[in-house]
Amino acid sequence: MAEDTASPSGRKNSVAAHSRRRSFFELAIAYALILLVIWTPRPWQKLLWWVAAAAVVIITSISFDGLKAMGLRTANFLRSLWVTGAALVVAAVAVIVAIQLHTLRLPGGPILFIKTYWAYALWACVQQFLLLGFFLPRFLRLLPGTKSAAILAAVLFALAHLPNPILTPVTLLWGFAACLVFLRYRNLYPLALAHAILGIAIAITIPGPVDHNMRVGLGYLTYRHHAPHPVQLPQP
Repeated sequence: MAEDTASPSGRKNSVAAHSRRRSFFELAIAYALILLVIWTPRPWQKLLWWVAAAAVVIITSISFDGLKAMGLRTANFLRSLWVTGAALVVAAVAVIVAIQLHTLRLPGGPILFIKTYWAYALWACVQQFLLLGFFLPRFLRLLPGTKSAAILAAVLFALAHLPNPILTPVTLLWGFAACLVFLRYRNLYPLALAHAILGIAIAITIPGPVDHNMRVGLGYLTYRHHAPHPVQLPQP
């Protein structure tokens, strides 16, 4: 009888190829749904938002690599907490500049501040999970180098913020930096906090007519200056 001549290395290459194909399709499905949410008008947008969220949850469950791979762990938390501190410094500088330019917009009191921005803070954490816990690991399987994976993840992250002229370049730079920091420490929490701090800093220092209240996609194009909320989540 003929023997199975498939070598261990051949089987390993086959498994790796299958993993890359699966990663590509997972990325394509998730990103296509995200773009649909961003560029679809209401009321369909809300329905598609739930479809996209469910797809990400299902894909993550099927291709679960462990909490450690997604950065949901305590290890290196303190070592990477400097990122949050740096974000606080940048936010403080932005506030000082906004005071000088008379563009600072603060809700009246700490309680109203929390009520206004708690949803955005949660949304910032979700965005960091998508960037670092979902997209980046799959790009690492598809591409030969970590820097190329970080660049591509940052580019897709920024493209999802088009056509906003403020958020698109900011998210490109932040996305790349966040990926590099994540690859070093593998802890999501300080980066999620930093994202929330920087996003809120943009919301309170840049006038709504300039960045259209931080909207992206169709929401940016349909923005009206009389929009009542400084930040609307998750509407793009």
